[in-house]
Amino acid sequence: MALGGALGALARFAIGGWVTTWAGPGFPWGTFVINVSGSLLLGFLMRVLPSPAASSEARALLTVGLCGGFTTFSTFDFETLVLLQERLYGLAALYSLGSVLTCLAGVFAGMSLGTVAREGLVGRTS
Repeated sequence: MALGGALGALARFAIGGWVTTWAGPGFPWGTFVINVSGSLLLGFLMRVLPSPAASSEARALLTVGLCGGFTTFSTFDFETLVLLQERLYGLAALYSLGSVLTCLAGVFAGMSLGTVAREGLVGRTS
């Protein structure tokens, strides 16, 4: 699990930096992209990994470790607070609500993709 957390944190650092460089510093796009993509990945893994082929250790490594190390709720909170302190209330509201709704949609989409993938995998082995 610790290995997954380390890999997730390294991926968060690399991808967050790249997205911020690409998109610019005006909006916390790095954290937004990381949290949405992490939510999508977690939803997908939660549907795909319950298969008998995945051990509980593999599930923990990928979900708790990798996804937990990759996504970052504390950074989201900090960035929202900074926007509020800078009196960018509309942007703070957009970021907060947009993040929550988009991450929920990401989990749903990931679970849907995982269901399709799992059914495809199960159908091949039967």
